[in-house]
Amino acid sequence: MAAQRAARTKDEADHPSSPVLQFGPDKPLKLDAGTLLSPFQIAYQTYGTLNDARSNAILVCHALTGDQHVANTNPVTGKPGWWEVLIGPGKIIDTSRFFVICSNVVGGCLGSTGPASTNPATGKPYGLDLPIITIRDMVRAQAMLVDHFGIEKLFCVLGGSMGGMQVLEWAASHSERVFCALPIATGARHSSQNIAFHEVGRQAVMADPDWHGGKYLDFGKRPEKGLAVARMAAHITYLSEAALHRKFGRNLQDREALTFGFDADFQIESYLRHQGMTFVDRFDANSYLYLTRAMDYFDLAADHGGRLADAFAGTRTRFCLVSFTSDWLFPTEESRSIVHALNAAGASVSFVEIETDRGHDAFLLDEPELFAAINGFIASAARARGLGA
Repeated sequence: MAAQRAARTKDEADHPSSPVLQFGPDKPLKLDAGTLLSPFQIAYQTYGTLNDARSNAILVCHALTGDQHVANTNPVTGKPGWWEVLIGPGKIIDTSRFFVICSNVVGGCLGSTGPASTNPATGKPYGLDLPIITIRDMVRAQAMLVDHFGIEKLFCVLGGSMGGMQVLEWAASHSERVFCALPIATGARHSSQNIAFHEVGRQAVMADPDWHGGKYLDFGKRPEKGLAVARMAAHITYLSEAALHRKFGRNLQDREALTFGFDADFQIESYLRHQGMTFVDRFDANSYLYLTRAMDYFDLAADHGGRLADAFAGTRTRFCLVSFTSDWLFPTEESRSIVHALNAAGASVSFVEIETDRGHDAFLLDEPELFAAINGFIASAARARGLGA
């Protein structure tokens, strides 16, 4: 079974179930690590139609464990797209009106070049031979994809969590190409606590005997137990104590009394184990290492002389930031610091803090206040962009 899963992961990494844009040696990706990635490819999905003026394009940036299948059935899991509640015909991000692009980030595992991709120099998966990828590298690759469509200026870039980091990087590095930006549940840098949680997850993966120093695909194996533990630990940070208590409390799992053993006595234990095991069926362990590292390295102020406002100096991009009261992974203070920096840079910015007990993952859920905020911002920006009603 592990060998079959490893093969499926490898197939999707090299030959994804989505369009692919390939860049040869003449168009390398310059990485922050100081090297060039070449050749490389980007897997992506599009929805809707690009208008004649190429002015209605929206780029959606996915979070750590997301992918390009934002509004279509995921070919690996068979589940609906991760933001279908928001994106589609007649929805808030209306694909009968906007041209929506979502790509798998470089370093990912669903078709963009990542550690599970074949290294052309060896004919084997990159594993840890892939250079470290940063958020800025992901955005550079996305910019090359946007260029492919002949789009000079994106109407909007939006995303949550790691996707929000990409939005901020777009606004900082390519402000002239972004009309409006929607960073949700994110921060301009990773806190030491967030880095600590990621390190626990990485150590769990690397401690799995099936990790083989990152070369597990060469052996037809995957570090499933380690990755499952990493996912369990991370998933706790995506929720809130109130949400966990409301949903699970101390309820027992399919039993009337404690077993006085180490089986999953409590519903929350069973839930986390399920989350861990389903995750390993769709995600590559080395990609988890690379993408968590990319988030850890992200520090927008440090990239601009230590002053966050300087990252947005002279920007004409319109911003709307959204945070959630129960998000302890990226608390509201993180968004407020970005708002203050944008104000200092003279940017056009609005900010919404949404009252909810659903934690960090609220941006992926059916949150009416979130949808109202996005709808209002997009509608206002579309009028200013001349896109009509």
